[in-house]
Amino acid sequence: MPELKDPISSSLPVYQKTNAQVINAFETRVPAGLTQPEVEQRLKRDGFNELKTKVTPKWRIFLNQFNNIIVYILLFAAVVTLLMQHYSDAIVIGIVIVINALIGYMQEVNANDALEKIKQMLSAEATVYRAGKRQTVRARELVLGDVVYLEAGDNVPADLRLVDTDNLRIQESSLTGEADSVEKSDHMLPEITPLAEQTNMAFASTGVTNGSGLGIVVQIGATTEIGKISTSVQAVKPKKSPLTRELDQLGTGISWFIIVGSVLLFALGWFMNVYTLPVLAMAVITMVVGSMPEGLPAATSIILATGVQKLTKKHAIVKTLPAAETLGAIDIIASDKTGTLTKNEMTIQDIFVANRHYTVTGTGYVPNGHFELAGQTVQAQTDSELAKLLTMGLFANDTVLSEEETGWVVNGEPTDAAFITAYYKGFGTTEPQVTEIDRIPFDSDYRYIAKLIENKQGERIAAIKGAPDVMFDLVAEGNQHFDREYWTDRARSLAQVGKRVIAVGYMDMLGDAETIDTVNIAAQGIKFLGLVGITDPPRPEVIQAIREMRVAGIKVKMITGDSVETASAIGQQLGLADDIRAMTGQEVDALTLDELAKIVGNYDIFARTTPHNKLKIVQAYQQQGNVTAMVGDGVNDAPALKQADIGVAMGIKGTDVAKDSADMILANDNFSTIKTAIEQGRRLYDNIKKTILFLLPTSFAEGLIVAISILLSQPLPLTPTQLLWINMVSAITIQLAFIFEPAEPGLMQKPPRQADARLMNRSDALQMTMVSVLIAGMALVIFEVMQRQGISFAVASTMAVNIIIFGKIFYLFNIRTSAFAFAKKVLFSNPMAYVAIGLMFALQLVLTYVPFMNDIFSTAGLTLQQWGLVILAGLPVIVWAELNKWYLKHK
Repeated sequence: MPELKDPISSSLPVYQKTNAQVINAFETRVPAGLTQPEVEQRLKRDGFNELKTKVTPKWRIFLNQFNNIIVYILLFAAVVTLLMQHYSDAIVIGIVIVINALIGYMQEVNANDALEKIKQMLSAEATVYRAGKRQTVRARELVLGDVVYLEAGDNVPADLRLVDTDNLRIQESSLTGEADSVEKSDHMLPEITPLAEQTNMAFASTGVTNGSGLGIVVQIGATTEIGKISTSVQAVKPKKSPLTRELDQLGTGISWFIIVGSVLLFALGWFMNVYTLPVLAMAVITMVVGSMPEGLPAATSIILATGVQKLTKKHAIVKTLPAAETLGAIDIIASDKTGTLTKNEMTIQDIFVANRHYTVTGTGYVPNGHFELAGQTVQAQTDSELAKLLTMGLFANDTVLSEEETGWVVNGEPTDAAFITAYYKGFGTTEPQVTEIDRIPFDSDYRYIAKLIENKQGERIAAIKGAPDVMFDLVAEGNQHFDREYWTDRARSLAQVGKRVIAVGYMDMLGDAETIDTVNIAAQGIKFLGLVGITDPPRPEVIQAIREMRVAGIKVKMITGDSVETASAIGQQLGLADDIRAMTGQEVDALTLDELAKIVGNYDIFARTTPHNKLKIVQAYQQQGNVTAMVGDGVNDAPALKQADIGVAMGIKGTDVAKDSADMILANDNFSTIKTAIEQGRRLYDNIKKTILFLLPTSFAEGLIVAISILLSQPLPLTPTQLLWINMVSAITIQLAFIFEPAEPGLMQKPPRQADARLMNRSDALQMTMVSVLIAGMALVIFEVMQRQGISFAVASTMAVNIIIFGKIFYLFNIRTSAFAFAKKVLFSNPMAYVAIGLMFALQLVLTYVPFMNDIFSTAGLTLQQWGLVILAGLPVIVWAELNKWYLKHK
């Protein structure tokens, strides 16, 4: 057998070739198909028609979660506490490490599930012609050049170039995101044609809704359009959230600071012969334990976890903890249109009858709404011409609209469903009792649908609806006075604002008419009733949400498979921008990523896009330093959902692939929920930052006390057990107060934080240093004074411990709000802060007065005078911090 040529190497896309050229290029025969030897040879050359995924062993995914600077800090703390024989603390730290690892593990496993869902979308079987015989084969055994037969109900098993069609319509929303099925033909297409307009192609994973056809397999497996999506999903590398990146930087800085400081302090202490070597080593380890903010990852995780719970109650299901905070950093929301910004439910909004323009309220398939004329409500039952148009639109239909538990469900064409809904709005859900005699199904040759019916009075009528230009021709046949120019202008006015235009008419038939055909309709002509404007309307809640997001400095960009005109019209209704600019997918393809990144911010709409376009657009925004969210519901959105800093999928109408690729799922399919989630994300970030600014100076104060004692050759005021006690009671009480801290006023009137912003700025670092020095200084001074007065070490040490605790309490009042700490509007805004303080003080009383605690932690009871001294020693923290807050507000 001669060597096969590669039919795909031709520079001309198959949709631009004639049928004969395609048949020749793929060395096949229509309709006979390939012979079995040809199939076997091609199978050997090209492999199976299946998607392959690179599987990472789950044990490796789990181990990768430990490759994190925060985990390194925790591991170091765990080792130190083990060496000091504080086993319970080591166990707690170990549990935190494992929990964090499990969270990251589940995130990556969910991403891999998205690839499996894409594989499941491929058809299991296919009907082919081989050696002149029609047979069913496994879809994975299809080869290039196979001749595939399609009919209603089939899933397309591979990418096909259609060479014969009979009223063939295919639902391609899994690729293009557009609701209506696409009318197919076998005609060659000119020049570069966007994916959504390639009407002579049938793509793998799409579904046949009407008619039948023959197609030649031109792409299999990974080279199909759905295969390219799978490849794109695999190619997207796991990303870190902005907070994780900031914490990594902070963790690295803290780690090096503590390690270098410890080494220098040990060397200096050894050189100065401050202590014996074992005592010096234990002192340095004590300083490390005191300075190490081992509670930071746990506190961060707890704050995020509670935030995730709150978001769940708001119908936003966040799959990973970092994603909850990423919401607060969003600059750009790139959103799919259909089913996301719009309902993905075709709706009649305009009806022209004679010289009257009716508007229709209500959106989607739920039959709630009414008809208005010049702003006044009109009853369809009393308006005979409107009633007749609605009735004929209902009859000229082969779609079923039914109410189920999940809502109103369409079985058929969305455009037809729009007519059913409009009729229900006017007359209720009880349809007229008629008998169907005959019908003409919609066909691309004549572009209308007609149905012959008999009503209860025995009258026979043909209801007809279709494309305006065709219907105008039919009306003109029987009406020489038909004002075609007027109606053409009406149709154009609807089309210019992105609406699909359908004309409706009818024919009076003889009482014994049994059939209806295109020849009779063309010869006799029809009676014209009017025009209908149909659109997939914006979700009502989206318009307000976008307005509020613009105030918050967040830009919403629309990415759609629609035409520029339709997308721009929807964009205007949504209020995406004051001056909307659009770019096509072809224009995106023509630019490199660097070129696109330079101009992408100037555009609000991206029309006629492919899944690759969506991915490239998100990458361009990210390259410009924007924290980018992608919102979508279809398979075609999956690569962009995974690439985005946070992917958001619809929970009700979203595909499994989209939901598995996303970081957050909107359980109610309500776009406005994103605004609520962003506000919650900003609150979480603020509270995490407050936690860090609270935790670090108080931890450093503990280490500073030890370091100064070593340098001054003084006894250590604090023991390792006391330091661990301070950290432990803080972690389970006062630190958790930030979980309940409400959002700062005006949070959604501020712009998003900069992508390269750091958790701490210069003023934060100055305040952290001063608070550390104040707490450490006051504890050392009181300890030294008590020692010189002959007070026992246990009492003096207990006072030092409580000075640190009260320093934390006073600092909490300052750091929990940007307003002044004792302002009336914020003083009691977080009652749980007082609960945490009360619990912490109760634990300090146990530490101070319970005998067995005195034995374990080397503490002793204090007098009232000594407690007063402790409280006074803590006051300088709040005084200085509030003065600094006042200075920063007024400088």
